Amino acid sequence: RAAVGRAVDAGRRVRVAGAGHSFTGAALTDGTLLSLERMDRVVDVDPASGRVRVQAGITLHELGARLAAHGLALENLGDVDAQSVAGAIATATHGTGATLRNLSAQVQALELVTAGGDVVEIDGTGDGDALEAARVAVGALGVVTEVTLRCVPAFTLRGADVPLPLEEVLGALDEHVDAHRHFELFVFPHSDVALTRTNDVVDEPPRPRARPRAWVDDVLLANHAFHAFCLAGRAVPRAIPVLNRAVTRAAGTSVRVDRSDAIFATPRLVRFTEMEYALPRDAAAPALRAIRSAIDEHGFAVNFPIELRFVAADDALLSPAHARETAYLAVHAFRGMAWEPYFRAAEAIFDAHGGRPHWGKRHFQTAATLAPRYPGWERFQAVRGRLDPGGVFANAYTDRVLGPA
Repeated sequence: RAAVGRAVDAGRRVRVAGAGHSFTGAALTDGTLLSLERMDRVVDVDPASGRVRVQAGITLHELGARLAAHGLALENLGDVDAQSVAGAIATATHGTGATLRNLSAQVQALELVTAGGDVVEIDGTGDGDALEAARVAVGALGVVTEVTLRCVPAFTLRGADVPLPLEEVLGALDEHVDAHRHFELFVFPHSDVALTRTNDVVDEPPRPRARPRAWVDDVLLANHAFHAFCLAGRAVPRAIPVLNRAVTRAAGTSVRVDRSDAIFATPRLVRFTEMEYALPRDAAAPALRAIRSAIDEHGFAVNFPIELRFVAADDALLSPAHARETAYLAVHAFRGMAWEPYFRAAEAIFDAHGGRPHWGKRHFQTAATLAPRYPGWERFQAVRGRLDPGGVFANAYTDRVLGPA
């Protein structure tokens, strides 16, 4: 409260940094930048109800370990767990699972410090759309300091990575998605093999890998070896098709059984930039095919896979999955390689399917292009006007994508 008060008195705008995972300018400011990294405590745990109160700076990785100690877990996570809870919520971070919603949908209440120095508890009572707005707010409503999450009893997942013919998978995509609690696929340009990943709940104890085996799988092979392939492709772009097919052939079948958070997340040490869009679920296969065609047509040098995941509809006003069953389709570019022409071509395809961008990943949209895609846009702006009427919690990114406060 004091830090916000000093900034307001000095006429400075305020932004809050999470863990630095986002690819956009969401946290950048020439005003006051706050960090919550030392606000990392679990405040309260109620195993009976599954409600857990945490400070907003705790990372998803640390939270997973703390919840496991109480016999609890988050029902879903993405494949990266470095984000802070507040940052993950603000940008609608998600995992995959057609019956499961974005992480922000697990928020039951949150505490917010406003520009006026008030500490406000938002729990869905008394202020209409406030909770639905605050669940995904891109940091535009105030400083989130504590969050109450709905958790579930701890569970074990069986994770299976299986290469399959891409067109076979796309031709029966709904069957693959609906047959598993969690389904996703990766496909490299110039390869006709889908690297599928499924996670399903099993009634058996976790069987964590020995540390040397985990290091070989997750660090040496999935990161260091892949990094070497990426460096080779950046040095000799014409070799990328051959290299991509070689990476795909090297990815064999594997099965793991472990605690849910250990299965969901894996280390991501290779640097890249990313664009991800939320599409209507039935647009997944045609959009993926169109992106692959665009890569071939334009001759883009792409040595990172395209990723496809699925989530259920939710009610957060600015959630990319708001009110529709959703497929998330992501494109990536290795560090130091041209990305903008590729991403612009992909975004044109996403636009054609009514896509909504992930708030923490690259896109070229503006408030004018985004407003028609969100049925709750004006309701969000009304909450923003009440909680931050002076536009203290804004920056160039929110000015562009949400409009000036």
